[in-house]
Amino acid sequence: MNEKETTIFLVDDDPITLQLMLAAVKVVYPQVETFSSAAEFLAAYHPDRPGCLVLDVGLAGMSGLELQKRLIRDKIALPVVFVTGHANVAMAVEAMQLGAVNFLVKPVQEQQLWDSIRKALDLDAQNRRRLARRRRAEERLSKLTPGEREVLNLILEGKMNKEIAAELNLSTRTIEDRRAKLMKKMDAQCLAELVQLVMTH
Repeated sequence: MNEKETTIFLVDDDPITLQLMLAAVKVVYPQVETFSSAAEFLAAYHPDRPGCLVLDVGLAGMSGLELQKRLIRDKIALPVVFVTGHANVAMAVEAMQLGAVNFLVKPVQEQQLWDSIRKALDLDAQNRRRLARRRRAEERLSKLTPGEREVLNLILEGKMNKEIAAELNLSTRTIEDRRAKLMKKMDAQCLAELVQLVMTH
């Protein structure tokens, strides 16, 4: 994913720290937006925007961990890099268990920050490719008729055309026609590709 298409979202309620972080991040990642609270970030962010979140743990109001949990609850898979002025093992463990990319202690070493952001951006790109594949699969599945979906389910059970025909009390030719149509609608060239598409969904 091109850096020009991604944004680093910095959230810290200390104005001086926020400016220092901004200066450090911009050296490598020019597209940066800053926020002084979790609420301010949530009001501005849209899930379609790629990037990552560099987040202070001890925010006033909604804490960094609470914001992370809110994103998870809302099914927003924006990778998080935590920074904190007060190292707390229990807090770090919880953040990492919830999927944080890293948990850094202030003052943050620039190289460590850059590396963590790079890792977070790579993760975001993977997540978005996976989501795009799932959406394509859902779109294709929605085009299937009930009869084609019925045949698809039996194909996924490993049944051959003759077995499917017997189970549905239809001719083998009808099953072959439905199978050909569903393969075309799913844009699958072979059975393995069809299974992979459905598993993606």
